[in-house]
Amino acid sequence: MAAEGGGKEMNEIKTQFTTREGVYKLLTHSEYSRPNRVPFNSQGSNPVKVSFVNVNDQSGNGDRICFNVGRELYFYIYKGVRKAADLSKPIDKRIYKGTQPTCHDFNPLTATAESVSLLVGFSAGQVQLIDPIKKETSKLFNEERLIDKSRVTCVRWVPGSESLFLVAHSSGSMYLYNVENTCGTTAPHYQLLKQGENYAVHTCKSKSARNPLLRWTVGEGSLNEFAFSPDGKFLACASQDGFLRVFGFDAAELHGTMKSYFGGLLCVCWSPDGRYIVAGGEDDLVTVWSFSDCRVIARGHGHKSWVSVVAFDHCTTSVEDGDPPAEFSGSDEDFHEQIHFGAGRERANSAHSRLSKRNSTDSRPVSVTYRFGSVGQDTQLCLWDLTEDILFPHLPLSRTRTHTNVMSATSPPATGQTTTTTVSTTTTTTTTNPSGTNGKDNVSNSSSSGNPTNSLPSTLPRSNSLPHSSNPAGGSTPNSHTGNSSSTKGNSIIDSAFIATGVSKFATLSLHDSRKERHEKDHKRNHSMGHISSKSSDKLNQLSSSRTAKADAAKTLGTTLCPRMDEVPLLEPLVCKKIAHERLTVLIFLEDCLVTACQEGFVCTWARPGKVGLLSSQNNPANSPSGTVV
Repeated sequence: MAAEGGGKEMNEIKTQFTTREGVYKLLTHSEYSRPNRVPFNSQGSNPVKVSFVNVNDQSGNGDRICFNVGRELYFYIYKGVRKAADLSKPIDKRIYKGTQPTCHDFNPLTATAESVSLLVGFSAGQVQLIDPIKKETSKLFNEERLIDKSRVTCVRWVPGSESLFLVAHSSGSMYLYNVENTCGTTAPHYQLLKQGENYAVHTCKSKSARNPLLRWTVGEGSLNEFAFSPDGKFLACASQDGFLRVFGFDAAELHGTMKSYFGGLLCVCWSPDGRYIVAGGEDDLVTVWSFSDCRVIARGHGHKSWVSVVAFDHCTTSVEDGDPPAEFSGSDEDFHEQIHFGAGRERANSAHSRLSKRNSTDSRPVSVTYRFGSVGQDTQLCLWDLTEDILFPHLPLSRTRTHTNVMSATSPPATGQTTTTTVSTTTTTTTTNPSGTNGKDNVSNSSSSGNPTNSLPSTLPRSNSLPHSSNPAGGSTPNSHTGNSSSTKGNSIIDSAFIATGVSKFATLSLHDSRKERHEKDHKRNHSMGHISSKSSDKLNQLSSSRTAKADAAKTLGTTLCPRMDEVPLLEPLVCKKIAHERLTVLIFLEDCLVTACQEGFVCTWARPGKVGLLSSQNNPANSPSGTVV
């Protein structure tokens, strides 16, 4: 590979890494940046972000890339692994004064070779709708900053819609806009639509249609990122208060929550089938949360600083039915290279449908692997595999070794299983599961499980999947808990919508009574409602929230909201490589490559194994720069 430019830290920056699929290689000539390739002085600027869209043009090269660097926004044809990047010919370039772009998103439904709809959020709170192909600005939303004055943290088109989009701000609010509506010349007036545990949804009171259509107020502090589920029905929000909150989007009802181990959550993503959510943040961990069980099933530790981005790799996520894979023994290093399925890439295209159709309670031999990645402020890229020994600990394992570490200091070794390094995590008491029963249907309290093996508080075993009879709301079906949706306590907000697959297999998902008791006594996070209605109470709310922050952390640690480190499996990364000089802000998985970007403004393309050949003959084009900084 080409040498890293500048000569500094020559041996530290990696230009390739190896997984069981093969070697991923950095394509130095497919690097996108500012046209002069000068590293951007990133101090005090907003993170570099990247968006992709395919315009389906006739040339077969329909990918387009947009990225922001400082005050600048660039729009290029993305040639990926096919050809070297030509930075001298951006389709569009914009330089903003007084504000900086912070995030952006293309609408894939309306994209054509002649026109694309690109939303751009800004540090001063505005949102711009532009068409970088026609080079025209369509509309500017929140222009007078009457809706929200804080920085835009995330902007997304609502899946399946050509006109609706959602915008999150560092104020902790989200707003639903319609591109056809105006924002009005006065500050909007709101009417409460729905209120729950530490969130509220308001509608905009107006005689004529105007933006915003809705205002969501979620948690305390900044709402750092949100992500729609693959089917568009659910919304996962990562907040600075450390909480992951998952909502049914149309009904605006809380489906489940999770608390970070420490600090704020910065990023969130969904698995391709919508079964799992991964979040990362200031605890340097990646946390895997089960959508159906509403609980943490694993954590990953590999980063040395805050985790900036998490993303699933849909191409390497795989399901194998039938015979279990061959068992493997050897060193960890060997195992990482030869882990349990060899031809996963060949099955990648059908992985989504097979994951969706598969019933997670089947007892037949099956091998499931979800691949996801993360990048952080430590300049490192980590790749992770979420395997069936973590996902389905009640099933007999199909191999004798696992690369997953489980900190099992308080738990005895599992019996009746084929591994010595994995303990069952199907119950919230972290007891082992020697009987091999179905953990997803059998999450129960310690008095009924009969094997309390640690000294956790007696309230801990009350999980989010309690049997119907002990539900505080008194209902027996998921749809029977919506009657108290306007309760000011917000403890009975239960999402009535479920992903269609396997609904009957899961117990009712509810906010259980132990959390209800705790929140009534100790949690004062509902102060977030106060600073919306009264500016004068801002400082008081900040003081009270800082006082309760430590108490909140102490109350949630060791519960289903935030298990202790030894209560859930701890994943080790398959790959953990330093790939940049500055903190990493982008990780996107594409069919032929994965894309990363750092705060210096360099967008790097890493060819997947076997995909580098198209560019190898162009390693030394005449117009290619040399000594590219990685």
